[in-house]
Amino acid sequence: MRIETLKSGLIVSCQAPVESSLHDPVIIAAMAHACVDRGACGVRIDSPAHLKATRQQLPDIPIIGLWKRNYPDCSVYITPKYQDALAIADAGADIIALDATPRKRPNDENLATIIDRIHRETGKLVMADIDSIESAIYAVAAGADVVGTTLYGYTEATKQLQPPSFSFLEELVNNLSVPVICEGGISTPKEAKEAKKPSMMCTSE
Repeated sequence: MRIETLKSGLIVSCQAPVESSLHDPVIIAAMAHACVDRGACGVRIDSPAHLKATRQQLPDIPIIGLWKRNYPDCSVYITPKYQDALAIADAGADIIALDATPRKRPNDENLATIIDRIHRETGKLVMADIDSIESAIYAVAAGADVVGTTLYGYTEATKQLQPPSFSFLEELVNNLSVPVICEGGISTPKEAKEAKKPSMMCTSE
C-alpha cells in the first residue's frame, strides 16, 4: 500500500490490556469494524491473533500492526525483534509499527537491519514509534517510511511530557523527509482536527 492513502484521515487504535475482558480477537475485530463503519481510514492493532481476526473482518482496510512484548532487561516493548515484526506481517498488517528509539533491543538487534529486512523480506512499510526529534531523525536514517509520536511522554527521557504536543508534531513535520502521524493522546474531535493542521497526515486515537 501507499502511505498517502491515509492522508488527512483518522486511524483508530483498537487495543486492550491483557487483563481486560476486551482482550479477545473477536471483540477487537468487532471494535475495528465499528470504527471503520463510522469513518476511520484504518486501524492500529496489537498482536498476531488480533491482527488475523481483524484482517478477516476488514480485508481491504489499511492496518498498522504491532506486537507489545516484554523481554528481560529491555525497555523496548513495541515490536522489539525482527521475528516479532515478521509475525505481524504474516498476520496481515500493511504497516509494521516498532519502537524506533536508539535504546538497546533484545539480542542487540539493530534497528536499520530490522527495517531493511522488513522491506526486503515482507514488502511492508515501517512506522517508527518515537519519543523525540533525535529519535525521529535516527529512525528516518535507519529507513523508516513514516514516523509516529507514539512514545512521546512514555520513555524515561520524556516521561515529564504530556501528549499530544502540537509544537512537537510541527517540529517533526518541519525537520523530517517522511510523513508524520500524530499517534496517541488524541481524545477529542478538536484535538484530532488540530493534529491534522501541521502533519497533514492521519491521527491515531
